[in-house]
Amino acid sequence: MPPLPAQPLLDTLRLNSGMIKRQLNGISHEETLIQPPFQANCMNWTLGHLLTSRDAMLELLSLPPVLTPTEKKIYDRGSLPLADSAIASPLESLLGRHETSARQLRAALESASQSSLEMPCDFGGGMPLGEALAFLLWHETCHTGQLELLRQLAGKNDQVIK
Repeated sequence: MPPLPAQPLLDTLRLNSGMIKRQLNGISHEETLIQPPFQANCMNWTLGHLLTSRDAMLELLSLPPVLTPTEKKIYDRGSLPLADSAIASPLESLLGRHETSARQLRAALESASQSSLEMPCDFGGGMPLGEALAFLLWHETCHTGQLELLRQLAGKNDQVIK
C-alpha cells in the first residue's frame, strides 16, 4: 500500500499530540496557570494557543473549530498573559478538545488527495493547502517544546523526552 499523500503531516500530528499528552500528564489545572518569571505565557495559555492553531487547520479543511470565539481571543497570538484564572479554560476541557481536534485532523488528512493538498488556500497569501498545514504543524511543534520548560516550572522535575 503506497503512503498517504499527507503522511508527513500525519506523522507530525501524531508526534506532537503524543508529546503534548505526555508533557501534561500529572499536571493540575492550577499548575497550568503558573506564569514564568520571563516574557512568556503559562501552560494553560500555551495549550489554548495550540488549539487556535488547530482551529486554523480545521478551518482550512472545512471543519468546525474546537474553541469558542471568546476563548480564541484569550489564547490567540498577541493576547495578554493569562493571569486571571477566572477566564482560563479548565485543563480537562482543553485536553478533551485537543483530542477531538487530533481525531478530526487525522480523519481529514487520511482522506486528503495529492491534488487537494496542492490547491491554493486562504492562508499565507494563497499557499498550497499542504504547505499551510505543514507551517501550522511546525508552529505547533515550537509551542509543544515550550511545554517541557513549563512542566519543570510547575515543579515536575522529570524527563518526559528521553
